[in-house]
Amino acid sequence: MDKRIGLIAGSGQFPIIFLKEAKSKGFSIYAIAYLNEADQAIQDYVEAIEWVHLGQIKRLIKFFKKNNVCEAVMMGGIKKTRMFKDVKPDIKAISIIAGLRHTHDDGVLSAFANALEKEGINIKASTFLLPDLLAKEGCWTKRKPSRSERSDIKLGWSLAKEIGRLDIGQCIVVGGGSVLAVEAIDGTDATVQRGGALGKGTAVVVKVCKPNQDFRFDVPAVGMQTIITMHEAGARVLAIEAEKAVVFDREEMIDLANKHDISIIAAKK
Repeated sequence: MDKRIGLIAGSGQFPIIFLKEAKSKGFSIYAIAYLNEADQAIQDYVEAIEWVHLGQIKRLIKFFKKNNVCEAVMMGGIKKTRMFKDVKPDIKAISIIAGLRHTHDDGVLSAFANALEKEGINIKASTFLLPDLLAKEGCWTKRKPSRSERSDIKLGWSLAKEIGRLDIGQCIVVGGGSVLAVEAIDGTDATVQRGGALGKGTAVVVKVCKPNQDFRFDVPAVGMQTIITMHEAGARVLAIEAEKAVVFDREEMIDLANKHDISIIAAKK
């Protein structure tokens, strides 16, 4: 049986983790990698690779069709600010963008995925080979959130769901019952830094799925860098959504959180 899968790769370790798992399961992988984002190491795991700029959709489709790829995954980050300065849209991309009412994450990504599916390239959930990366419910750390921190988690959760519904972001920082920072185009780390600076040791970070999350892309993810940024910013608690958030380097992440007396909780609401 010919097991082929396409990969549309941005930055971070998610694409590499996927590649290793896919190779171990006997898949032949054909990758589209975004210039100035994707890791060069991707080349070591694939049958063929095409490096493209954001917006070069016709090249992407041509590459997959040339290699008889009918299924693909999208994973890895793209700096949102790059959309304003490092993009080379072709006619296909321009036609997709022209049909959108706004350029929020879900609208752009859904339109992109739908365009690929019309070309016979089915986009699968980014975690379809990696269910073990999904967050398991419970408090993972020695320190549990205090009563006031649990109150902030509850507030942050409801507000994070609302900004997710509006397709603004997935992360919010709360402290002492006040909203300290809301994720926008600058991303999670910058949001934690802004909120932590204002919280002065009380910041609670909440990162959840959007109410209508499309699990083909943009699934909320946390890892070692999240804890490093929280420590530097003075944030004390990280709350994520159980069975819906992707977690990288879980054991190392927990060890670092315990070292810095940071609490991590994965919950269902």
